[in-house]
Amino acid sequence: MADADNAALAALLARYGLALERVAADADIPGSFWGDEEAGLVGARLLARPDTPVHSVLHESGHFVCMDGARRDGLDTDAGGDYDEENAVCYLQILLAGELADMGRARMFRDMDAWGYSFRLGSARAWFENDAEDAREWLRRHRLVNDDDTPSWRLRP
Repeated sequence: MADADNAALAALLARYGLALERVAADADIPGSFWGDEEAGLVGARLLARPDTPVHSVLHESGHFVCMDGARRDGLDTDAGGDYDEENAVCYLQILLAGELADMGRARMFRDMDAWGYSFRLGSARAWFENDAEDAREWLRRHRLVNDDDTPSWRLRP
């Protein structure tokens, strides 16, 4: 986050009704499931410190978008969801990275690999390009992406 265009990131999240809130560098991040520098979710607030990776912000944002309205209404720390939703979240975070000039898909692939996302084909890029049809279809079924793989800017009802 320290090197990211925070205004562009906040504007992207605002399209989903999600507010980006900065947390002091030495503070715990409220709503962080993983702790440390990982982003947190509390209601419609995404919380991050200067050392929070942008991939973490986009991943947690993806959870906010992909969860159903009932889970979103009670959201505090644990986004929940099943295997298929988690894959959709990973796919969506890659699409959202493409909407940010200082991030892009290529950097997202590298960051996901470095963080330790594990995919059958060995890398985030290989999964996205060759093995993610189920995630893409899940997002389309819930109208979260358009047929051309662009975000629809909708939340799952």
